[in-house]
Amino acid sequence: MQAKKRYLTLFSAGACLILLFCFGGIQVPLARGPSRRDERSPAARWRHVPGALQPFSPREQEHPEEHLSPRRQREAGRGARGGARCRMESCFDFSLCRSTGFRVFVYPPQKGEKMSDSYQNILSSIEGSVFYTPDPARACLFVLSLDTLDRDALSPQYVHNLKAKVQSLPLWNEGRNHIVFNLYSGTWPDYTEDLGFDIGLAMLAKASISTENFRPGFDVSIPLFSKEHPRAGGERGYLKHNTVPPFRKYMLVFKGKRYLTGIGSDTRNALHHVHNAEDVVLLTTCKHGKDWQRHRDARCDRDNAQYDK
Repeated sequence: MQAKKRYLTLFSAGACLILLFCFGGIQVPLARGPSRRDERSPAARWRHVPGALQPFSPREQEHPEEHLSPRRQREAGRGARGGARCRMESCFDFSLCRSTGFRVFVYPPQKGEKMSDSYQNILSSIEGSVFYTPDPARACLFVLSLDTLDRDALSPQYVHNLKAKVQSLPLWNEGRNHIVFNLYSGTWPDYTEDLGFDIGLAMLAKASISTENFRPGFDVSIPLFSKEHPRAGGERGYLKHNTVPPFRKYMLVFKGKRYLTGIGSDTRNALHHVHNAEDVVLLTTCKHGKDWQRHRDARCDRDNAQYDK
């Protein structure tokens, strides 16, 4: 009798386990090694490379184990602020460069559009290089003929209606494989980095670009140069000398406006501490804006005189 009860109990327990297993109540982990397909996957190998780039798209940050296809990467690059998350692998079409190599196309100048001497020098330098091509079908990189250097609305060099003019270009393609040059953006006293149009997926070569807007490995930080800066010059081979101290009279030279208020004022107001009038020459002027005299300080007269001299 006792044996029958034991067998009945065991049978009931076994039946319950079978039912639980069939309906998913118990999940048995299955040991699974990496398949050959996983081992050969470029994404899988890339994730184990030391120093690999961190994911930058919101989808990859939420699901780092998923690999985005090139199409999904391009779509991710069209996120907030157009191409705000662009990188070369997501917003640059390398297929345009594979057949003809690195060739740069400069848009032909548009009739009636003004252009500064500085921007003309940039375009002339490109057109005189071995990388230039007059055929857009053979181009890997595109440069606008519209002057984008000075995007200060108060500047006489400011090009109006730039947004509509850029978007009407048949080769614009949301800015892909384009590079936009800029020295000044915004206006006094805030000097925001708004260029007056959406650069989209284009690379930005800009002076004084902030870390918040700079896209590493995609944008280019360039120095701010004056409109008097020569297109070419200097003795051939001079920069090849590696002497210490260098054969030069000045180690550091700066000449520009000293903002009495607004962004940048703290930095430029402190430049006089470094100025020694010998090998470090930092000249600033207070003559900036219509009401600069209302904000003038004790150093303005002396600074203006040295600046003009």
